[in-house]
Amino acid sequence: MRKVRVLIIGSGPAGLTAAIYTARAQLSTVVITGNQLGGQIATTHDVDNFPGFPEGITGPELAERIRAQAERFGAEFEYDIVTEMDFTKGSPFHVKTQNTEYLADAVIVTIGATPRKLNVPGEDQFIGRGVSWCATCDGFFFRGKDVIVVGGGDSALQEAIFLTKFANTVTVVHRRDTLRASVALQTRAFENPRIKFIYDTVIDEIKGGDGKVTNVTLHNVKTDATEDKLIDGVFIFVGYDPNSGIFGRQLQVDDLGYMIVDDFMRTSVEGVFAGGEIHDNYFRQAITASGQGAAAALATVNWLGERERDLQDLSEEAKVATSGD
Repeated sequence: MRKVRVLIIGSGPAGLTAAIYTARAQLSTVVITGNQLGGQIATTHDVDNFPGFPEGITGPELAERIRAQAERFGAEFEYDIVTEMDFTKGSPFHVKTQNTEYLADAVIVTIGATPRKLNVPGEDQFIGRGVSWCATCDGFFFRGKDVIVVGGGDSALQEAIFLTKFANTVTVVHRRDTLRASVALQTRAFENPRIKFIYDTVIDEIKGGDGKVTNVTLHNVKTDATEDKLIDGVFIFVGYDPNSGIFGRQLQVDDLGYMIVDDFMRTSVEGVFAGGEIHDNYFRQAITASGQGAAAALATVNWLGERERDLQDLSEEAKVATSGD
């Protein structure tokens, strides 16, 4: 079993930034990256609003740069997945991954959220064969093709704009009559001649043949009319679900499953902190996640410092009591 001062679960902007702060505070820090370094930012091609990059930067490159900065201060990164943990007995906390067991004085949870599915027939059947949640990962495979993007928020329009680099046409299908994305993104999308919009509509079924997507059934929620549309790919961006299920009932969450923290990023268990999209269901930005990761790390450093002082005081009191005997 490996002992560490700080164990960070998740490697998105929150976890990466937290690692910089805890490692720089001379605390042994291990980051359990999960399946992919960078979390959701790793699937974002263009990041134009992260300070310090006037020309923009790709999501994977941003993740690598923050990782390198954390490593410069001594943080270690383990490409592993947490399988179980025990927060019921207090610090030090027992955390088990696929490859290692850890005993950590403090834990920072930055495990993020997972893209939500449509839960329609054909969706699971054609994953990787026309159905995707990552335009950055799969857009290249749709050169000269016609694709649909499902959703009306920032992520949907960002990915729709990116897909126009490859696809012949990109049709945004949104269940409402207005988009929820920022004005800036809407303007860019409306001005792009390759992007079309279908409002008040959902997908009822994804169909295919020869092992790939060929068409979808569209359903207008206002008129109840349905139609089949020939299409080569479906990219889904309809929200996220927090990855809090692995913690069971050990940490308090809200009705949607997002982790509840106080102003100091403290969870319901003393010594366990959280930041990023595991608790943020509103801003969902790389820069806000980084700020929350920094706050969680600073709170962790302060908590460990206070804990050490308390233990030292108890030790001194015990020595005095022993000498008095």
